[in-house]
Amino acid sequence: MLRFPVNSIRNTIFIRLVLTYLVVILPIIILGVYLYNWSYKNASQEISRATLTQLNYYLEDLDRELEWLEIQQFDLLQDNDLNKLAITWEMMDSIERTSGMNYLMHRLTSIKNSSPYIKDVVIHLRTLRKTVSAAKDVTAFDEASFGHLQGFLTKKEGRLLAWNDTLHLSAAKNSGKSGKEPLYIVQIELDPEKLKESLRQLNMYPASGSFLAVEYAGFTLASDRQANGLMQQYLHAAARSADATQLLDLEGGTYHFNKAYSDQLGVSVVTFLPEKTVSRPLSKFEIWAWLFAIMSFVAIIIYSYSTYRFVHKPLLLLVQSFRRMEGGTLDIPIEHEQKDEFGFLYHRFNHMLKKLQALIDQDFKQKLMMQKAELKQLQSQINPHFLYNSFFILNSLARTGDTERIELFTNMLGEYFRFITRNGEDHVPLSEEVKHSRMYTDIQTLRFSRRIKVRFDELPVPMEKIRVPRLIIQPIIENAYEHSLEKMDGEGLLRVTFELEEAEARIIVENNGTDIGDDQILALSKRLGSTSESYEMTGMMNIHRRIALIYGDESGLLIDRSELGGLKVVIRMKLEGGDGIA
Repeated sequence: MLRFPVNSIRNTIFIRLVLTYLVVILPIIILGVYLYNWSYKNASQEISRATLTQLNYYLEDLDRELEWLEIQQFDLLQDNDLNKLAITWEMMDSIERTSGMNYLMHRLTSIKNSSPYIKDVVIHLRTLRKTVSAAKDVTAFDEASFGHLQGFLTKKEGRLLAWNDTLHLSAAKNSGKSGKEPLYIVQIELDPEKLKESLRQLNMYPASGSFLAVEYAGFTLASDRQANGLMQQYLHAAARSADATQLLDLEGGTYHFNKAYSDQLGVSVVTFLPEKTVSRPLSKFEIWAWLFAIMSFVAIIIYSYSTYRFVHKPLLLLVQSFRRMEGGTLDIPIEHEQKDEFGFLYHRFNHMLKKLQALIDQDFKQKLMMQKAELKQLQSQINPHFLYNSFFILNSLARTGDTERIELFTNMLGEYFRFITRNGEDHVPLSEEVKHSRMYTDIQTLRFSRRIKVRFDELPVPMEKIRVPRLIIQPIIENAYEHSLEKMDGEGLLRVTFELEEAEARIIVENNGTDIGDDQILALSKRLGSTSESYEMTGMMNIHRRIALIYGDESGLLIDRSELGGLKVVIRMKLEGGDGIA
């Protein structure tokens, strides 16, 4: 079990930070949050209860008022003099007609004056072809209004009719014959200004507002301009909600909405109140709020200082030391006098530096020396077979007098030998390695252009700057020519392709030779991990070991059967996690 080298529990950073947080921050935060939430919740609930009670009283009063109007409307429908006027108008003389109209105007005026909510009382007399209004006297028969009211009475979706931006009550006197239009229709138009005035009485606070909605009729009426603006937002945001109390964030801010609904009327009345008005009773706690803010600020300073001193500063020192180590500086240990967790980490870090220096001296430098020695060995293994063939090609070109191709061939041959014999850096960009390999295939094409075809893909741009050991592709291509393609009777094919994934680059060299069996391929794969093999595999084993040394054990050569029928060699390079030159 891991033990930290501390003298007592009070020296641990964790305990100090926890105690600092519990003693200074937590009680203040809990107390402040509790007091605020408790006060806010009580104020909000009290305002909502009072508002909902007021809204229900308002709907009850409105229902009683409409019942009174409906009674007056019903009495008017049953008025004998009105029925007589509607039926026997054609048989009356002028005196009777005048007397009947005067009586009818008197009735309508009496009904209009009986309620402040009435704007006008109208009777549409179909048989007389006249419309009688308490506000407009006797006019020509309003055919459009009669037809609209008749359609509403046929559907009868509710008690109220929304028409011309106001509400109406209507009733009809049937003629007594099936399919016949009614004799007359009584229409009571409610005064929208009086309704707005009654809604404004619901606004208990200066910033509050209210509105009325008859949902089945699609009618809304707001108490003022502010309420009209919020009304549409509320209806859109809470159209499907049945909650009596809601808190909504709208364009104008956050508002508390209280809603009451009357089943008898099919009418909803809603009031709203800004959240800041609800929280206004909390102004009594202003002194406590300031004290809470000051204490919180002091607590943040104390906690920030303790965190910086006990956590951030030691961690920063550790990070900087790791960065120096990554840069190759291994002789600067961390000095830390306190006996806490960081003291233990620093001690282990210093121990790691010493051990890392020893490992570099004993292992890493030896590997680098072995890598350079293997590269020099590979460079010295210039294939005599390739050299003889090159001179043979040069001799053939000289015999034919093809000076242009002689010049091209000698340039290619010079570039080829310059690359494999130079003693510069051991690692080159992949683009240079590919250029050298392509040069080798161009030289071979001069010799086998009729028998062996080469498909050499373009190197993807993201792979061009990958740093690789020199001479990892050309020896594999040379091996394909020497041991497979040159021995074929038919047409040979060499294909070189490139693949790049997020953390791995692959170079694939394959041919269509058929002189190698599956058992031989399996044997070759197993021999790659061996250190003592025959001359023919020395080059491939060398390449495999150098790639694995640089990019990690998961990198190296993979040997398999190609889709072309011959041997496929895949050069895999893990771009992350290896000793990594990329």
